[in-house]
Amino acid sequence: MQKNFRPHPNSFKNTFCVFHEVLPEAVEGLKKQFESKAGSTYYYTEAGMYRVSNHWGRLANSKWRLIAMEPETPSKTKIGFAAWSEFHPDNAEEKLYYIEADFDKNTVIYQHKNNPDYDKKAILRTSFETTKRIKQIRNLQQLTSWAKHFDENIDVLRERIITDLIYTEKTLEEIKREI
Repeated sequence: MQKNFRPHPNSFKNTFCVFHEVLPEAVEGLKKQFESKAGSTYYYTEAGMYRVSNHWGRLANSKWRLIAMEPETPSKTKIGFAAWSEFHPDNAEEKLYYIEADFDKNTVIYQHKNNPDYDKKAILRTSFETTKRIKQIRNLQQLTSWAKHFDENIDVLRERIITDLIYTEKTLEEIKREI
């Protein structure tokens, strides 16, 4: 029988966390310890938390992301697991986040500075600054009209501009002027 492990109720407020999708067998035999008003269920273990939910991202006062399995499971409801060490503090004032772009998949995400994979090269920004840069990067990834005044290949341009947006403090306008 599962030992009843219960974290402090406020330990998840104002946190950033990346969960990894797991199969339903992972929570079989575990006792549901909390259910939110939105219908998410939580299972706590000494190793970490399992969350069963159909919504991920900004949650009340936290930012929790799910990395889905590949190939992706068909269910809208996903089960994610995160070790306790993967919950990091979040607030609006500190420069806690950096941006990662995957040029092959044409995606962009933000990560917390406490991520063990952080190479300390990408610029750290506040949540607001990070959100603004990600919006600019997504526009560069998805739109083409911005590139009509340049003679360079659009894919080369995208990578160059996005890399500068991640690794420098230059504005998008400054970066485009330098090209």
